[in-house]
Amino acid sequence: QDIYQVDAFTTTPFAGNPAAVCVLPEAASEDWMQDVAREMNLSETAFLVESEDGYSLRWFTPLVEVDLCGHATLASAHVLWETGETNLYETVRFHTRSGLLSATRDGDWIEMDFPATPVTACDPPPELLDGLGVSPVFVGKSIFDYMVELSNEAEVRDLAPDFSTLGRVDTRGVMATSRSERPECDFVSRFFAPATGVDEDPVTGSAHCALGPYWQSRLGKSELAARQVSARVGELRVSVDGDRVRIAGQAVTVFRAELV
Repeated sequence: QDIYQVDAFTTTPFAGNPAAVCVLPEAASEDWMQDVAREMNLSETAFLVESEDGYSLRWFTPLVEVDLCGHATLASAHVLWETGETNLYETVRFHTRSGLLSATRDGDWIEMDFPATPVTACDPPPELLDGLGVSPVFVGKSIFDYMVELSNEAEVRDLAPDFSTLGRVDTRGVMATSRSERPECDFVSRFFAPATGVDEDPVTGSAHCALGPYWQSRLGKSELAARQVSARVGELRVSVDGDRVRIAGQAVTVFRAELV
C-alpha cells in the first residue's frame, strides 16, 4: 500500500504544510487509519476510497478524526492527478463529513470548493487569552474554531502561546490573524490546535473558510491573497461566494513510501 507525503500550499519542498495521503483499494477500519496517522505524526493524514462519482475522503490527526481539512484535501487532489488516478483536467469530487467538496486545476494552482464557516463575535474564555498572551482587537467563533484578530502582523508572527493553557480551550483550534504589512497580501494568520494534538498547524486551509468571510467583510473585497506566517509559511488564494469559499494553493510531493 503506497502512502505519499505532500507539502501543500507551497511549491518548495519542506515548506507549506505536510500531509500524508493514502489511496485505499477499499475502506479500512477507523482503528487502522488512526494508527497510520499516529505513525505518520503529521497534522493530517488523508485516506481515500474510490466511489461511483468521486472519492470518500477522511482526515485524521495523530489523535482524532476531524470534520474538515484543507491542506490534506489539496494534497489528495494533487496525488490523484500526479499518479494518473484521475484525469488531469477532471474535477475531483470528495465525499466527506463536511459534505461534498471538490477540487479543480487552475494552471499550476489547485482550487477547492468548501463551505463557509463564518465567525460570530463572542466573549473569549479566559484560557484563550491567557494561552495566547495577547490583547485582541476582536474575538469570534466559528463552528470549529476561535478566531482572534490582532492589531498588526508583527503581533501574529511573534506569538509564543502557552500550549498547555491553550489546550484547555474547548475548541478544535485557534486562529490568530491580522492585516498583512505587504501590499501583495491581504491578511496573515497562524493556527494552533493543541487540543487535537497539533500545537501549530503550518498552513490551515479549513481555517480560511472562516478567515475568508471575515476579511471579506473587513476589507470589502471577495478575492483575497492570504499568507500563513508559521515557520514553514504558506500562500493561499481565497474567493468568497455566499456560503461557499474557494481556497487555492499549490503542492509538491516530497516522498512516496510503502506500508508493509
